[in-house]
Amino acid sequence: MKALAAPFTVNTMPEATLLAYGDRGEVGATLTPDGGDCEAVLASFTKAGVDIVALAARLQDEGASSFVKSWESLMARIDSKRTAMRKAS
Repeated sequence: MKALAAPFTVNTMPEATLLAYGDRGEVGATLTPDGGDCEAVLASFTKAGVDIVALAARLQDEGASSFVKSWESLMARIDSKRTAMRKAS
């Protein structure tokens, strides 16, 4: 997980990933604002046969689905607490 942070960005991760990183991760240098050697890295992925457009779309879809699932879970938990508070009062 070195160099996955970039200036002026927001990154989130599942709790299990955060805890694993806390146990074994190392903080390295952040990405440079100009992307550094990202073009060369992506070109090497393409050369290795990775469809980076499809991969990016998949990661975005999976990330959005994960956020929706988390949001729905949060809303259900809030509703459960609200219902319990109403019953108690």
